[in-house]
Amino acid sequence: MTTPTTTDATPARPARAERPARPEGGARPAPARGDRPTRPASRPHGQWKVDGTEPLNANEQWKQEDGGLAVRERIESIYATGGFQSIDPTDLHGRFRWWGLYTQRKPGIDGGKTATLEPHELEDEYFMLRVRIDGGQLTTDQLRVVGEISTEFGRDTADLTDRQNIQLHWIRVEDVPEIWRRLEAVGLCTTEACGDVPRVILGSPVAGIAADELIDPTPQIAEITSRFIGDESLANLPRKFKSAITGHPSQDVVHEINDVAFVAVEHPELGVGYDLWVGGGLSTAPRLAERLGVFVAPDKVAEAWHGVAQIFRDYGYRRLRNKARLKFLLADWGTEKFREVLETEYLGAPLPDGPAAPTPATPGDHVGVHRQRDGRHYVGVTPLVGRVSGTMLTRLADMLEAHGSRRLRTTPHQKLVLLDVDETELEPLIAGLDELGLSARPSLFRRSTIACTGIEFCKLAIVETKQTASDAVRELEQRLAGLEDRLPAPISLHVNGCPNSCARIQTADIGLKGQLLPDGDGGQTPGFQVHLGGGLASQDRDEAGLGRTVRGLKVTAEGLADYVELLVRRFLDQRDEAADETFANWAHRVDEEALR
Repeated sequence: MTTPTTTDATPARPARAERPARPEGGARPAPARGDRPTRPASRPHGQWKVDGTEPLNANEQWKQEDGGLAVRERIESIYATGGFQSIDPTDLHGRFRWWGLYTQRKPGIDGGKTATLEPHELEDEYFMLRVRIDGGQLTTDQLRVVGEISTEFGRDTADLTDRQNIQLHWIRVEDVPEIWRRLEAVGLCTTEACGDVPRVILGSPVAGIAADELIDPTPQIAEITSRFIGDESLANLPRKFKSAITGHPSQDVVHEINDVAFVAVEHPELGVGYDLWVGGGLSTAPRLAERLGVFVAPDKVAEAWHGVAQIFRDYGYRRLRNKARLKFLLADWGTEKFREVLETEYLGAPLPDGPAAPTPATPGDHVGVHRQRDGRHYVGVTPLVGRVSGTMLTRLADMLEAHGSRRLRTTPHQKLVLLDVDETELEPLIAGLDELGLSARPSLFRRSTIACTGIEFCKLAIVETKQTASDAVRELEQRLAGLEDRLPAPISLHVNGCPNSCARIQTADIGLKGQLLPDGDGGQTPGFQVHLGGGLASQDRDEAGLGRTVRGLKVTAEGLADYVELLVRRFLDQRDEAADETFANWAHRVDEEALR
């Protein structure tokens, strides 16, 4: 089965292939026992090529009995007619994710009840719907359709995610088939936007247009999505599988926190290709990806990606959900063994050794006005913490067309990049964008702050995020207006509503993990645990690193702007200007008292 590839052209929707027959009981055939690798006797991890495919928990059992892709037919033929109450619970809390659907949080349930209530007690009879946008590539026609769906079916809600998707809320199951019809008519889809599958492939937002690009990764993204997204053989992975590919020297796809990533590099003998990284991921056990030390030619990217995905499928840990990410396998194997298995079992040939890509010299968010290779310009704009609306998206599509553009991109930083703008159209367009709430010349904190969905819609959240972050940005814009010129670079502020790090808190200059704090009167108030000095290679750091935590360092939501202002002023007073010290370096250098 294939799904439409989101590119700057609108492809036709391919026909869905028949599902391959499985043996009785739904399990995939296990490898011959004599072919399995051996290991010391211990409790099995659920690795298919080591332990066999017998499911070791309920989640693995239902995935084998009936895969997530199969639920689309029931949504269209049964649930859209029968309504929310007709949905089978396993479909609702499991298989619906394979089509980008999660139930959203019921309004009025406070964060203290997040971990104590059952899913059916937390959830509303409405859905979050995630529109999959591989590489972030959109046309204005596609953007307009998403905006119209939001206003007609989603109460005008829309969020730009840091995975280059667009999320809508308040979606009824009765409306899902019509939403799919409209999306697929313009080459968009929700296939495998969630679930234990290959998620959206992050791609450089300036692919094919930037004057300083090393290579355009669009063909590689298109090949992977057309061949493997919706493929039954990869539709039951141990857990989610995140991918990223960039050809830009800013390394603009946060490659260090993806399961598999390809970063453009120039080999001294083989020309321009990709450096392969594996095993990154954050959440409650953060781990940065590692280089395998290989060079992947452009025409080998899809096969290398497929090999890594198959390793995860066949060797990934399935018994415990909290250990079922590729990063745990890599931690146990190491890069040398991982490379050997990839080359011998899945590629059938060694990959050449390759160099590391240079440290980026420019930020990877692409905010502002930049010249394209064809002489026109692209404009990176900042919606406040990724919150937009259907009305805004529709008006943006109209505005772009009025100024001669029909293409745009979403980014891994909750931003938008608008393409193909003639120089004479720049200032009129920027003025119009300001009226929409999309800034091409934002303050440093408006530019560098992102926030997850938070308690407004998410069943896992403990605190509110979008409004808290927005209020803090507006306060900081006023308080620090005279100091921004002294900052060597934007200070990233990432606000997350729970420990799962959808907003990448461990890789921010200031990362905030939502939790409830004592209010001094015997009750609780929303607040955050603080992580300081994290960052990725694309964020003005010498190298990627996780943030520092200080014992007992927490801040209330109400006091967030006060605390960030205090940190910024201390940094400016204490930084080593001669060494061009960054906030991250300062935060790791100073003693704990300077951070309180």
